[in-house]
Amino acid sequence: MLRVKICGITKPDQGHAIAQLGATALGFICVPSSPRYVTPQQIREVMARLSGNIDKIGVFANTSLEIIREVVEETGINGVQLHGDESPEFCDRVRQLFPDVELIKAFRVKNPEVLNQTLSYANSVNTFLLDAYHPTQLGGTGHTLDWRNLTKFQFPCPWLLAGGLTPDNILDALSEINPHGIDLSSGVERSPGDKDLTKVSHLFEKLKKKEEGRGLTIDN
Repeated sequence: MLRVKICGITKPDQGHAIAQLGATALGFICVPSSPRYVTPQQIREVMARLSGNIDKIGVFANTSLEIIREVVEETGINGVQLHGDESPEFCDRVRQLFPDVELIKAFRVKNPEVLNQTLSYANSVNTFLLDAYHPTQLGGTGHTLDWRNLTKFQFPCPWLLAGGLTPDNILDALSEINPHGIDLSSGVERSPGDKDLTKVSHLFEKLKKKEEGRGLTIDN
């Protein structure tokens, strides 16, 4: 079952429409320096428009347990994504604080050695997310990573592919590797935080056309 996470949601009407189109998860950027940053109040406004079984993921980077706790409790999100330099020990503390919340750890894959570093997180998180490396930006860069680096690596837990994915290249990516899910942000935007619903629709059209050919099932 392929998970489809659309990240960087800022507008209630767009969050609702994207969920209706078939997304299985929405991501909310809780990093104040990001152009896609949303407050807990904005997250609640988006969530109020949602119905059905869709994951709501808060994305944090190099922040405190207290801030994560406040956002989780104020919004009711059911997933936390750590997109900074968090240690396995920090991840353990997040899981202890919220045992029923999915914990996703993102890794920016600068080189194949980064993949080996993921192994030390296997017992601390539920899911990995693999993103492209950028020297100054944590995510949403529009850059792809080298998919060839992922083809032979055996991941110890489910993982999502991110990094420069678009409706135009998603089938190329899925023809080379077999992630448990995909994560798109800038690839379905007009500008940071402003999603292009035509692009999102195009994405799901591509995935559905590929579904029978690869035996792929979209999880919705």
